Amino acid sequence: MRTEKDSMGEIKLPDDTLYGAQTARAVENFQVSGRSGYPEFIKGTVLIKKAAAIVHKELELLPKDKADAIITASDEILDDNYGDQFVVDVFQAGAGTSHNMNCNEVIANLANESLGGCRGEYENVHPNDHVNMAQSTNDVIPTAIRLASLNMLKELYPVIDELNSLMWQKAVEFDDIIKSGRTHLQDAVPIRLGQEFSGYASCIEYHIENIRAATEDLKFLGIGGSAAGTGLNVHPQYRARMAQVLSELIDEDLKMAENYFEAMQSMRPFVNLSGALRGLAVDLGRIANDFRLLSSGPKTGISEINLSPVQPGSSIMPGKVNPVMAEMLNMVCYRVIGNDLTISNAGGAGQLELNVMMPLIADTLIESLKILTGGINSFNHRCLKTINANRERCKEYAEKSFAMVTALNTVIGYLKAAEVAKESAKTGKSIREIVVEKGYLKQDEVELYLSPEKLTEPGIPGE
Repeated sequence: MRTEKDSMGEIKLPDDTLYGAQTARAVENFQVSGRSGYPEFIKGTVLIKKAAAIVHKELELLPKDKADAIITASDEILDDNYGDQFVVDVFQAGAGTSHNMNCNEVIANLANESLGGCRGEYENVHPNDHVNMAQSTNDVIPTAIRLASLNMLKELYPVIDELNSLMWQKAVEFDDIIKSGRTHLQDAVPIRLGQEFSGYASCIEYHIENIRAATEDLKFLGIGGSAAGTGLNVHPQYRARMAQVLSELIDEDLKMAENYFEAMQSMRPFVNLSGALRGLAVDLGRIANDFRLLSSGPKTGISEINLSPVQPGSSIMPGKVNPVMAEMLNMVCYRVIGNDLTISNAGGAGQLELNVMMPLIADTLIESLKILTGGINSFNHRCLKTINANRERCKEYAEKSFAMVTALNTVIGYLKAAEVAKESAKTGKSIREIVVEKGYLKQDEVELYLSPEKLTEPGIPGE
């Protein structure tokens, strides 16, 4: 054990830890979930520490040896080392001070060791004076959430773009398959299976556009606002240089915030992004449910599409196969929708110059990005790519549906058409048989008015 001292006094902590006194106090205080922050959030924070050291070396505010030691220590963490040293619970001190200090202390101790010092002795590199130079938790944490989100969106975009592309491929593949439409889960007018899938594809396209629009808000950084947005203890060139250096580090076009007070007060960019993710989740959950319905059966359900079997479906019923990839996607979507409520509530919980709910926003938003990326990727490759259609089943339903009588509204009128539909439902006879029996249409007119292919495009039947 070693003894460290902070502004509250002395505290003992294991000698092999890279974190220090303030982190140790947080570990004692916040024994809540047993889970620390996501690696993406930690790396976002460490990127800020690295960039600040680069900028302060350029501005000659930090000696070269200290700055280089901080930069090297940061790079070691960014290379996925020392993850076990970030130990502060997700549910922690408001605003994320404990997380910020955890990063400061680990970097400081690594830097000190590289300069020949010992852990816990911060004579060469101090967590506050050097690693946290010109920074406050209040501008570090919202910037770290931005950086983490931007990096994770680079993984999400290819996945949702592939989802959209696969949906369009299926729309083309299934375009010649006539099936019964369904409204209120009851038989409706004919539709092509490809048209149904084109609706899914277009919907996803709109959500991708919304997410990309929300992404732009993340690129305006409030780093350099210091404690309250005023920039106290911050070099006049620091803000612009930080935006430039961080742009290079994550390969994004980052900019200085237009208003540093707004950037620290408001969680607007994260609420907007979460809202866009929620919108996608709402419709993806709906589409996953459609897949489950359309593949239901195979003998006693709709069974218009087949989902590839990926695992046994029952521990008691041999041979049973379930739509597990669609079920998984449903669960992912419900979690993202719930996370959005958390982020919305937390986003509205700020007071005056600061929102102290930022650690919760960080954790929840990162989870949404992570599970959407993984969930959609699995769904793409284990389900969507291999979907095929039961052409004969689709045709059978289209032919049997008495909703086809809708096409006769302009020919025999709504009331007579309703009479035909009721008789078809009662007797099981086809619409074609009944309209000929009643003399509403001649045999050679039936195909003219009731061709399923013609009923799936705009126009008035028979014209």
